Amino acid sequence: MLTPAQIELVKATVPVLREHGVALTTHFYKRMLSGNPELRHIFNSAHQAGGKQQKALAAAVLAYAENIENLAVLLPAVRQIAVKHCTIGVRAEQYGIVGRHLLASIKEVLGDAATDELIDAWAAAYGLLADVLIKAEGEIYSQQAMADGGWSGWRPFRIASIKEECADVKSFCLTPADGGPLPSFVPGQFVSVRVFVKEISLAQPRQYTITAMDSAMVRITVRHVPSGRVSGALHGMREGDVVELSAPLGDFNPVQNDAPAVFLSAGIGITPMVSMLAAAAAGTPDKKVCFVYVCRGPESFPLRAEVEKSVAAMPGAALHVFYTRSDAAGCFKNGRLAAADYAAVGMSADAEYYICGPVSFMAEHRQALLAYGVPAERIHMEVFGTGDMA
Repeated sequence: MLTPAQIELVKATVPVLREHGVALTTHFYKRMLSGNPELRHIFNSAHQAGGKQQKALAAAVLAYAENIENLAVLLPAVRQIAVKHCTIGVRAEQYGIVGRHLLASIKEVLGDAATDELIDAWAAAYGLLADVLIKAEGEIYSQQAMADGGWSGWRPFRIASIKEECADVKSFCLTPADGGPLPSFVPGQFVSVRVFVKEISLAQPRQYTITAMDSAMVRITVRHVPSGRVSGALHGMREGDVVELSAPLGDFNPVQNDAPAVFLSAGIGITPMVSMLAAAAAGTPDKKVCFVYVCRGPESFPLRAEVEKSVAAMPGAALHVFYTRSDAAGCFKNGRLAAADYAAVGMSADAEYYICGPVSFMAEHRQALLAYGVPAERIHMEVFGTGDMA
């Protein structure tokens, strides 16, 4: 536990973290990945190069310092961090390495302002947080390993089949290379896929939503991001190639109640919606469902046949597609989804809302739905990649 004096010292660093937090975390990552290059296989090199990871960590450190007297506020964020850590293989022994480089970075960035007392206070604060995360991650790893067909860490999978969904999207059906069974999954969950990227000579993990899964196969649906290293590597693979997967995880799952459901997605954000919709069609076919999808045009609608099949199996379901670009004749475009369209497509304030897509898309519609009268607790979102909605 932190002493009252240590708590005050940590709180005193809040103004510094607000102004110089990114400089601190940038220094920290550079120091750690130079001193312990084996950790480069864990971190997303693209997010490192673009500064996303540094900004996300700076925001997390600031939030921790601001709430040091009321850590219960951070419990949802701790759960999210623990889940992400488990999908990329973070282990308890690595927290000592991180702590050593973090404290050294505070000293080196703050200079004379980093007194021995301040460093001791942050060491205690970091130790407390590390213990919480190690415990949470240990419980997740244990649950994964104990599940029927489950595992923790990385497991090799063979690409059984590849299907081109549209110009830049492919689905990969993956089967365990060891021939063993797979655990059950909850619609909306994801796996981490780790591949070796030749250009940077590193194994790199990325998270991809499970679009279908049974006892023998996992399917992921991947958009080739321009200059994306992992998505590019995957799109260049062939049937029979081997990748590594983490066990399914994720809390973006359907709420089990009788309320109508609205699935609102754009672009590759459709992937978690496909398995949620299929589960609803199979388990609660009488449920009222509104499936709204925004994409560039008909040629950019992955997994369309599956969405249409699920909707057709539910008498109370409706599909609404908004195309944002026209073809040469201008006959496809019907505009971007706006709040003014909500009532017309059957979106009601009493529904459970599931939103996934670009961050700007989600932020826009979350605010619009709140103004529409939807309670915040009925709006569920999944953010792909590093960062949040702030």
